[in-house]
Amino acid sequence: MSQPILHVSKTADLAVLELAEFFIRTAKETIAKTGRFSVALSGGSSPKKLYELLASPEFSSQLDWDKVDFFFGDERYVPSDDPDSNALMVKKALFDPLHIPAKNIFTVDTSLPPDEAALKYTQAIQHRYQAEQVRFDLVLLGLGDNSHTASLFPHTPVLHDTSVSVKAVFLEEQNVYRITMTAPLINLAHHLAFLVYGKGKAEAVDAVLNGAEDIENHPAQLIRAAEGEVHWFLDEPAASVLSV
Repeated sequence: MSQPILHVSKTADLAVLELAEFFIRTAKETIAKTGRFSVALSGGSSPKKLYELLASPEFSSQLDWDKVDFFFGDERYVPSDDPDSNALMVKKALFDPLHIPAKNIFTVDTSLPPDEAALKYTQAIQHRYQAEQVRFDLVLLGLGDNSHTASLFPHTPVLHDTSVSVKAVFLEEQNVYRITMTAPLINLAHHLAFLVYGKGKAEAVDAVLNGAEDIENHPAQLIRAAEGEVHWFLDEPAASVLSV
């Protein structure tokens, strides 16, 4: 397994800019080779800046977006029109401005019971890849201050799931369900990219990258590309505790 590749920028905006450039470059190279590009998106507040930048004229004109298939690394178990929905956030920030066709967007059906929603999403992913091994071209990831990524939270059973699939996760402290790709599915990607910024994430970044292995407390340590590359796009405050 290759070592993580660090990209440290002075500010959060510059980190987002560098990741946007990486996204476009990776997509164009992949489309040139295979004809299509598949990406699993992350939710939350950090990547919203990235999606808005990709939808801006400077970046949107650089890619044939009709050749991009969009998936979600995780989703909150809320109605599709709920403000907390990852899909709704991306719809407003990226899909609508770019007029992405519905056939290119694969969302979790949260109107189903959690386990059924996870199974249906696994099947949708498998159908997209047909007989091929499921390997996303790019998976975008964030990092919580508790070292979670996607919806791989500390002390949850999904951390030990070895299937290449999507699972429902119940978070007892919050009394909510999440739907998440498992670490083995994420790790098959050709490229993995974390976007993390802010001083509040510095301890978590250091624990994941340099700390002793402790999956239960630092689930993002599970992200180790099987054959691809893991990139970390950080601002200086998020990288401030790293001893590199």
